[in-house]
Amino acid sequence: MESNTHAPLLDGVAIAAAIQTGETTAQVILEETLNQITARDRNLNCFTAIIADRALQRAQEIDQSIRLGRANGPLAGVPFAVKNLFDIAGEVTLAGSQINRNNAPATQDATAITRLEQAGAILVGALNMDEYAYGFVTVNHHYGATPNPHDLQRIAGGSSGGSAAAVAAELVPLTLGSDTNGSIRVPAGLCGVYGLKPTYGRLSRAGAYLFSASLDHIGPLARSVRDIATSFDVLQGADPQDPVCTSRPASPTMPLIDEGIDGLRIGILDDHFARGMQPDIAKTLTAVTNVLGTTQTVVLPEAARARAAAYLITACEGSQLHLSHLQHQPMAFDPATRDRFLAGAMVPHSWYLQAQRFRRWFQGQMQAVWAQFDVLLAPTTPCVAPFLNQDTMDIEGTSVLVRPHLGLYTQPLSFIGLPVLSVPVHQSGVLPIGVQIIAAPYQEATILRVARWLERQQIIAPFGSR
Repeated sequence: MESNTHAPLLDGVAIAAAIQTGETTAQVILEETLNQITARDRNLNCFTAIIADRALQRAQEIDQSIRLGRANGPLAGVPFAVKNLFDIAGEVTLAGSQINRNNAPATQDATAITRLEQAGAILVGALNMDEYAYGFVTVNHHYGATPNPHDLQRIAGGSSGGSAAAVAAELVPLTLGSDTNGSIRVPAGLCGVYGLKPTYGRLSRAGAYLFSASLDHIGPLARSVRDIATSFDVLQGADPQDPVCTSRPASPTMPLIDEGIDGLRIGILDDHFARGMQPDIAKTLTAVTNVLGTTQTVVLPEAARARAAAYLITACEGSQLHLSHLQHQPMAFDPATRDRFLAGAMVPHSWYLQAQRFRRWFQGQMQAVWAQFDVLLAPTTPCVAPFLNQDTMDIEGTSVLVRPHLGLYTQPLSFIGLPVLSVPVHQSGVLPIGVQIIAAPYQEATILRVARWLERQQIIAPFGSR
């Protein structure tokens, strides 16, 4: 386990409250944050860039605003960091690649960064990831691996591995990641923190380097339900710079999270979502469903086929995005990424079209499910964090490849853009385990109500926090 001797980090909402009441200042919080990153990130390798000068100026502005008695946002003075596929003005957007190093620096911040800063949060840097977000491990050929803070011999998960590990290690209380097939939820589950993949199109992706446009989402990772709700609320809103971003008005979730679970119809995903996992994963899910008093199961028809279709669409869209670089400088790619992009470039177009047609059918099947349930539960990953150099693992007597198997339970859900929160389940094991809370499109508030209730029952909490 990575050594961490500093005082436990408060969550973002508590930090903002302490700054607002004068208990501390934004500058003090920021300097402590930067000191921790300097001292500990050499082992954790979460960060690929630190923007200290900009952050310090921002902290001084917030402290001055508070001294003048001006209104400040709900995240005033809260340090945050972003996966290095978000544009940061003046920085090159790497997206985990070597190829992008030759690009010009971004001329403006991504919309999500702008909105968090409008709420008072302070950007401190960019975070490691799998190249072009194509992976579940954050073992990056160019920038090194980001290990799991709870066991440095194991993976943090990916592709938002730096985002999850930075929160789990208490370097920052809040980060942003992206999720195409599970890239927020998988690392959140393996690192023992909260990770929200909102409804497809609910949050603007403008200024984020996309991977597979019809599947890409962005979302927050944090150490409390209220931090997830607060950050999600300030990130909402229409954005003409992202053509898929919804025009519906923002719908705050924070005022609703303490409404409890009375009246909610909660089901457990069965069949595809009940196979292929380590025994501890099944026990952890059962512990959660027992507390909720939930026994009713539901089968999503053709979930395995949905996962396969998600693979096809991802490979096709990703390879077309990078086709020119694949043709002219294939050896500049991370070898693990290059091979899959090349394979995607050779997939017949008819397969892609069939996968998209199946997607609409699968989406339609979910209408019957939502008529019976408000919330569904499933494991986040089929295993605890594998070792960094582990290629296969044995599950139910069968040897399976580690990397593709990590998305077993996340891919069918993001395939149709459902909102999902991975929550860290408090348990006595030696490694974190996550559970997914799922709802119908635009029902993030319902998900957060269930999570908040579980948090208050002390069933879920950041791993190692108790």
